[in-house]
Amino acid sequence: MPNLTWTQTIAAGATFEPLTGWQYEYSPWGGHIEIVHDATLTGIVSTISSGSDTLQERSPLSAGGAAGVLPSALDQLPVSDDIAAGDRLKIFYENTSGVAVTANGTIVLQPGG
Repeated sequence: MPNLTWTQTIAAGATFEPLTGWQYEYSPWGGHIEIVHDATLTGIVSTISSGSDTLQERSPLSAGGAAGVLPSALDQLPVSDDIAAGDRLKIFYENTSGVAVTANGTIVLQPGG
């Protein structure tokens, strides 16, 4: 079951796409994804898509996480979806605040269906 974790400080006004360059950025098979993420402070907005589906429009990322500490589905509402083979998985973070903010997250890709 492929997964990827990240913790990234995003400068004020900057963006970050954690799945860019990941081996499974384009899913080789259909299956199911689950994303859990948070930020250390308010000000990060995220957009999540899978293929042509927008799973989350530009929305605030939950604050209160600690830098380097991966969030749990027990504490944050996961974003999940069934995906098709060839779908591009994309998470786009924008820091709309005036200070650097850290985003933490994980994605799990379960093959099949």
